[in-house]
Amino acid sequence: MNISGLLHININCRDFERSRQFYEMLGFAVIMPVPPEGSGDAAAAVGMERYRVKGALMKHPSRIVIDLLEWQQPYESGLPYNSMAHPGIARVAFTTGSIDDDIATLIGAGVEFLSEGPAEVAGPKGSQVRFICFKDPDGTVLELVEMG
Repeated sequence: MNISGLLHININCRDFERSRQFYEMLGFAVIMPVPPEGSGDAAAAVGMERYRVKGALMKHPSRIVIDLLEWQQPYESGLPYNSMAHPGIARVAFTTGSIDDDIATLIGAGVEFLSEGPAEVAGPKGSQVRFICFKDPDGTVLELVEMG
């Protein structure tokens, strides 16, 4: 295998504008709109005959890129998942230099957390790691991690 890195993380949403604003609050900025329709090879590559989306690639100053998509055709209205134990990707974790400041910002924005405060666990080489999980507007679980 010749994998050389992680290109982007695809996050599906029900309302692109609402989710775009949320991820902008986290520091992401739109770098490229996603073409609204796909057919032929593009659709076949994702297992479809054709599709219609509203979306954009968004990049964080840390160079993380997300592919934020509101699927319009086909459309699914369900929640991302009802349990952290479901198969597949459960959450996306971001490192932070100040988890307390970030938590305060998210609380001010009315963001839903999975716990009342950050957990503290042992990290590599005797360090302490603090983390907390929260939800985006559609319930996708995100995590902030402060490495000690």
